[in-house]
Amino acid sequence: MRITRMTAAVGAFALAMAAAACGGDDSGSGSDAKASGIIGKAAGGKLVFGVKADQPGLGLQTGGTYTGFDVEIAKIIAKGLGVPETGIEYKTTVSSNREPFLQQGQVDMVVATYTINDERKKVVNFGGPYYIAGQDLLVPTASTITGPESLAGKKVCSVSGSTPAKRIQTEYKDAKLQQFDAYSKCVTALAGGQVDAVTTDDIILAGYASQDQYAGKFKVVGKKFSEEPYGVGLKKDDTAGCNKINDILKAAAADGSYKAAWDNTLGKSGQAAPTLDVAKLTNCS
Repeated sequence: MRITRMTAAVGAFALAMAAAACGGDDSGSGSDAKASGIIGKAAGGKLVFGVKADQPGLGLQTGGTYTGFDVEIAKIIAKGLGVPETGIEYKTTVSSNREPFLQQGQVDMVVATYTINDERKKVVNFGGPYYIAGQDLLVPTASTITGPESLAGKKVCSVSGSTPAKRIQTEYKDAKLQQFDAYSKCVTALAGGQVDAVTTDDIILAGYASQDQYAGKFKVVGKKFSEEPYGVGLKKDDTAGCNKINDILKAAAADGSYKAAWDNTLGKSGQAAPTLDVAKLTNCS
């Protein structure tokens, strides 16, 4: 009887150890999942950001250098994750490849005038919003276009896969939509008289209108017809990374680095820095 009881005790001890081991494995799996996100990637000292390359004041590539407000936001996030500027790699993205780049792992995050919407949230996660823009129209200075209601029969240019292009297709069907893969091509077409207007977010259009080669030639109509919350895109399952981004943005709003990012880029247009509404930083899935 004593041997039987000892055998049973040894068996129970073995089962308990096995259960503990299984629990340890579960914990490890959680750590592995966390390590696979941006927090784990940042621990290696490097991060890849997808940014625009043709949007003055927001994301503009000159040679091998990227500048603009979105680029500064990327730097703030990298710093908050412990990654120095020397550990940042920028990869040019266009509107149509932002989701694929995140899903395929070509970039770790996208900071590229990336509007948060329900359709995109099905496939990627969003930190932010870090800025609220609004769709508007860029037209020649002498244009009689006064807003979206006067676009019937007009040639309107936007970027393939962008929210502004889809809005023109669905809400202003009488307009003749021309689509390119970059807004800079739309602006070139506007300058050449091939299109009557360019549509995207107001702040992007203001950046183009302020360029030296277009000074006095274009105007932003100034009649916004949407609300476009810009977010930081990352992989769909990286909730921990998304929450960390929001924490970093809250800190940036408090310590002045958010305002400095604006003042050093878009602020040069004379527009005062917006107040980042930290109460809206709740988009993580």
